[in-house]
Amino acid sequence: MGRGLGPPASPEVRTGKKVAVVGSGPAGLAAAQQLTRVGHDVTVYERADRIGGLLRYGIPEFKMEKRHIERRLDQMSAEGTKFRTGVDIGVDITVEQLRADHDAVLLAGGAAAWRELPAPGRDLDGIHQAMEYLPLANRVQEGDYDTPAISAEGKDVVVIGGGDTGADCIGTAHRQGAASVTQLEIMPKPPKERPENQPWPTYPMVYKVSSAHEEGGKRLYSVNTLEFLGDEHGRVRALKLVDVKRTDKGLEPVEGAEREIPAGLVTLAMGFVGPQKEGMIEQLGADLDGRGNVVRDDDYATTVDGVFCAGDMGRGQSLIVWAIAEGRSAAAGIDRYLTQQPTTLPEGIPPSERPLV
Repeated sequence: MGRGLGPPASPEVRTGKKVAVVGSGPAGLAAAQQLTRVGHDVTVYERADRIGGLLRYGIPEFKMEKRHIERRLDQMSAEGTKFRTGVDIGVDITVEQLRADHDAVLLAGGAAAWRELPAPGRDLDGIHQAMEYLPLANRVQEGDYDTPAISAEGKDVVVIGGGDTGADCIGTAHRQGAASVTQLEIMPKPPKERPENQPWPTYPMVYKVSSAHEEGGKRLYSVNTLEFLGDEHGRVRALKLVDVKRTDKGLEPVEGAEREIPAGLVTLAMGFVGPQKEGMIEQLGADLDGRGNVVRDDDYATTVDGVFCAGDMGRGQSLIVWAIAEGRSAAAGIDRYLTQQPTTLPEGIPPSERPLV
């Protein structure tokens, strides 16, 4: 192949076992490739029009070029993995039918239920979830549109949420020509060094400056949004904020610390609260944990026979590297289930031993 690129690793034998992978993000693709390489017939189902999940439509092009996805998909197709886009399991195909057509099913649909901010004025025009805003910018890069339906051009942009998704919104707003960008975080500003109560190997909560932050904008900590204020046309024009402080009762508003900041576009990047329950999850009837995630054992098997789960659907919102690791580990459990023999795939770390990030 040259340039260090690996050739397709087609299986030497076929087992005749059929596996459905629901979701084409990092967990689903990682599992699908492993299972194909040991000889199973794998079909990846994706409800969007392109394969890739959040890799495709969530992460901006400036952060991860989509040519990397295309290169891997070309490799997987050559190895024998099949892909079906525009198929919403639980709507277009029932879970019952999917299970009947396959010997095993892997749920890898991610944590698609976003966290809301039910403040007065939330229904004003110009307030959008991050995952309503970011995919449109990615579709422009894909050539679907000349300009996005939601654009930051010339607007005062406010990003509510201090994580990686918020940083993606910041970088996208900069590239669209925002007049200003302000990121809000309800928690205090993290320390620059690892806190003593978060020793290695725990994941430390420290102050991070991403490339998007380096490009400009303001970051406000210890603030809460009280209300969205609109103009005579029903569009958002400002946010009413208040400073908050940590007390024995939690985070409480600081008296007399209310103020307004201008806003022509607001993106909500406050994280996700688990997988979407409507449709597939409801039809499946698998057990959920207290956080609303799909319960799975150390083989990544759910409480429904022959159905497995990997990535954010079972783990909760986390990092891409964890999704890939879980996808590969789940593939080992599925292979063992299908063959009733020890697997040759890497075992990985069972969910019960994985730290939450």
